[in-house]
Amino acid sequence: MLKRVFPHPLLSVTLTVVWLALVNKVTLGNLILGGILGIIVPILTAPYWPRRPKVGRPLRVVEYAAIVLWDIVVANVQVALIILFRRNADIRSHWITIPLEITSPEAITTLAGTITMTPGTLSAMLSADSGSILVHCLHTDDPDGVRATIKNRYEWRLREIFQ
Repeated sequence: MLKRVFPHPLLSVTLTVVWLALVNKVTLGNLILGGILGIIVPILTAPYWPRRPKVGRPLRVVEYAAIVLWDIVVANVQVALIILFRRNADIRSHWITIPLEITSPEAITTLAGTITMTPGTLSAMLSADSGSILVHCLHTDDPDGVRATIKNRYEWRLREIFQ
């Protein structure tokens, strides 16, 4: 019974929190309306989620989020330094193909989003077979190092989280 009312509990909580953030005022009425939306939307969309992603190690999600937030802060500083102190002729942009070992669509989407959210990098294209992702890097002297960093810092954690 509980599974029918809350087919995606995390989505229900997320929708309620997002609703409260959108209205920008926590009142009993807004909380009730957010709760109703958090129940109705997952019920209506449940048929479109035949395979719900399973999170294998929830503590890894917290670790991954902390690492990504740290990397975003560090990358912001690095990009600011590049923009402020490097001449255009000294910036070495590269397109880097990163072979993927992860196969879960949710993990690949999370990786692509992480790459794009980190200043200085952008995920541009996923191969047709989902076996690699094309990444643009604003400045690097070591494309192989960027590839290794993405695989060692993000991909293996996502593999543990989603598979």
